[in-house]
Amino acid sequence: MTLRRSRGGVFEITVDGALRFSKKALGRFPTEEEVRRTLS
Repeated sequence: MTLRRSRGGVFEITVDGALRFSKKALGRFPTEEEVRRTLS
């Protein structure tokens, strides 16, 4: 896992280059459970 700094309030989770979660698209941060599912 690598944490990359960005700008503008963007929070995204990518796995193997595929976007799995986007705060910008959904307008909210992921829940703890969503993060677990996304990374498993």
